[in-house]
Amino acid sequence: METISPFKALDFIRDNAESYAVAKASVVYLTEYRKTIKATLMIQSDAKTESAKESYAYAHQDYKDNLLALRVSVEQAESMRWKLIAAQAKIEVWRSLEASSRSEIKGVG
Repeated sequence: METISPFKALDFIRDNAESYAVAKASVVYLTEYRKTIKATLMIQSDAKTESAKESYAYAHQDYKDNLLALRVSVEQAESMRWKLIAAQAKIEVWRSLEASSRSEIKGVG
């Protein structure tokens, strides 16, 4: 069984907090920017109806490129988030093991 170091887990959380924040900010930015791209493309469209303008915007390469960038950002943010959750879980497991160990030493368990 792997020895759990709460200090390594805490260091990981500290060392990666900024990276997670940047990844999360990118997701929010790209999500919001998608609306700007759509609006800009709808204005540029020569279509007569709102529905046709919207279709033009959704089919445009700029919109598709934004969606691909958003997909990458979400993947990075979620990967980092789950690594941080795993580090937190390691700390909780360590706490539980330490409590069990103390109980055994006292003869309670």
